[in-house]
Amino acid sequence: MRAEPKVALVHEWLVDYSGSERVVEQMLRCYPQADLFSVVDFLRDDERGFLGGRRANTSFIQRLPGARKHFRRYLPLMPLAVEQLDLRGYDLVLSSSHAVSKGVITGPDQVHVSYVHSPMRYAWDLQHEYLREGGLQRGPSSWLARAVLHYLRQWDVRTAHGVDQFVANSHYIARRIRKVYRRESTVVYPPVDLERFTPTIEKDRYFLAASRMVPYKRMPLIVEAFAGLPQHRLVVVGEGPDLARVQALAANAPNIELLGYQEGADLVALMAKARAFVFAAEEDFGITPVEAQACGTPVIAYGAGGAVETVIDDPDPLRRTGVLYDAQTVPAIQAAVERFVRLADDSGFDSQVCRFNAERFSLDAFARGLQAAVDASVAAAQGSAWCLPAGALRPQNGST
Repeated sequence: MRAEPKVALVHEWLVDYSGSERVVEQMLRCYPQADLFSVVDFLRDDERGFLGGRRANTSFIQRLPGARKHFRRYLPLMPLAVEQLDLRGYDLVLSSSHAVSKGVITGPDQVHVSYVHSPMRYAWDLQHEYLREGGLQRGPSSWLARAVLHYLRQWDVRTAHGVDQFVANSHYIARRIRKVYRRESTVVYPPVDLERFTPTIEKDRYFLAASRMVPYKRMPLIVEAFAGLPQHRLVVVGEGPDLARVQALAANAPNIELLGYQEGADLVALMAKARAFVFAAEEDFGITPVEAQACGTPVIAYGAGGAVETVIDDPDPLRRTGVLYDAQTVPAIQAAVERFVRLADDSGFDSQVCRFNAERFSLDAFARGLQAAVDASVAAAQGSAWCLPAGALRPQNGST
């Protein structure tokens, strides 16, 4: 491999700045020489700050009719599209994958490390939920959708053989990778920008729920639970398809306040002063509960998925950062809130303990973990270790 390796970074699609794009941002921080590839790239010029102004090399889907607004409708073509990205001449290929980007074609002298946010969930264990939410449970459209998903599953397994090293964003996803691809993976947790958050000891009396209001986030469930707990105040932040349901459930509950969408600094301020952050989704990782803990705020979360790895429900108050509950139901959330109150009144929750736990997921921890995984993969493939050029990795806070 060259003294300064040529690096390609492949991401599914670039249309906004959310969880997986934050990972891409930090990958580029680790490998600033990387060229960027994507199935489509529809970011505006003023949205490219996290990419350092880069524009991605895109696939033919970029130019198809209606792709700007409805690129997801071209999902059946995405395996073909990602295979057409020309990565010849690159020593290292990094893919950031939750759908198709791990399926890029690489040669025997290239190393492909795939950071997996999740295997294609709508093609695997969430297939039936995807069909139900799309109204595709019966009829010819259902048959076509099922055939497409069957094809995607076959392609997804086949292309796993082209990956030299899988990196999972949690142990939960590592288990899914093992189940779907029969491959082991290294766990490197997603990066959380902890410097945005300051631990706050003095808390107000409200609980906070903040999320996009899409079905799997289960925001109506939280609101319904607190509608039955009139002694506890709930502040709700977010917008989305489930907003009307949330509004209807909160209409006759004076203890529930709906704030709609809140800008970053305003949301951080709400997190910092909340008595606890309430979370009901089953996430692959779940950055928001970590951000709450970075504010010194404990978390009440559904005990599945990534929350089991980020929230510590422990009898010892010097370890405890929250309360986990075992079912996505109104009674389970209500019982968890009451248990939280009893624990808070008894031995309490320490804001510094919450912050210390959140620091496991820092930007620098991600950078170190990713570089170690890449170095090990290259050493295994090439028979000799290599490292980045001096200054290529620019850790923050002086750590390395």
